[in-house]
Amino acid sequence: MSAPFGGGGRAAGGLPRLPTPPSGWPIGSYATYGEAQHAVDFLAEKEFGVADVTIVGVDLMLVERILGRLSWGRVLGTGAVSGAWFGLIIGLLLGMFNNQGFAWQPMIGGLLLGILAWTVFAAISYSMSRRDFSSASQLVAGRYDVLCQPRSAEQGRELLAQLALRPHR
Repeated sequence: MSAPFGGGGRAAGGLPRLPTPPSGWPIGSYATYGEAQHAVDFLAEKEFGVADVTIVGVDLMLVERILGRLSWGRVLGTGAVSGAWFGLIIGLLLGMFNNQGFAWQPMIGGLLLGILAWTVFAAISYSMSRRDFSSASQLVAGRYDVLCQPRSAEQGRELLAQLALRPHR
């Protein structure tokens, strides 16, 4: 039986086409992604087949870090600056392709129009939101497990045990 969108069950890079739970045996567990990444780097240095390895974040949480308070002045100022950059770039491009050499009018027009449009959009967006703060969201895990396909899991465990015995830098 063929797949509905052509090809087999895997994409060109060997990754599944649809969301699929990870497979393999656990060979290490780490508190941070950086530690798990360091473990995989260590395996690669030892010429271990890292194509069999997967890092899996377990106990996922969405962390929203508050960056600061929003006010009308801040919202309108940020909108104006963003619009100025966008308008300046558009005006610069239009000015460069003018038949009579470079022209300043498109650049100034783009700058002013960008400031006006982005400031209006920022005001509308802020008035419709119910938040008086800005934030950045990040998906993090409680721990990161390193999984390996069964054919080489034991060798991977032994190598990561060597890593654990090394003095930390």
